[in-house]
Amino acid sequence: MAMNVGGGASGEPEVMMDINTTPLIDVMLVLLIMLIITIPAQLHSVNLDMPVNTNAPKKFDPVVIKIDVNAQSVVNWNGKPIASRAELEQKLTEAAAVQPQPELHIRSHAKAKYEAVAGVMASAQRMGLTKLGIVGSEQFVN
Repeated sequence: MAMNVGGGASGEPEVMMDINTTPLIDVMLVLLIMLIITIPAQLHSVNLDMPVNTNAPKKFDPVVIKIDVNAQSVVNWNGKPIASRAELEQKLTEAAAVQPQPELHIRSHAKAKYEAVAGVMASAQRMGLTKLGIVGSEQFVN
């Protein structure tokens, strides 16, 4: 509220010409709050019926080749023992030529020689196979 302190030169109070805007601002704020409360909530989504893709590529299970290295460091290809390193590399070359490339799951026994397992991985990399996986490594945790 506005207040005039002190009088003029003649001792009579001056006439106040300013309007008191505080009650007007209070009424405006109340009306604004009532307007905000009464406006319905807007949904920000638009429901559309989209077409369904009928030409989706078919999902297929990858071909898995299991290579096991037992305790005597003998390499097995899908359960069948491989006699030599040349035979292993020949099978890896055939597998690399197949599209899409098969996955190689290499599992080694805890007592297998590191040289045998590393040789299998090096041969697979040299032949161009990129999908290699070491399976059963949880036995080496302890």
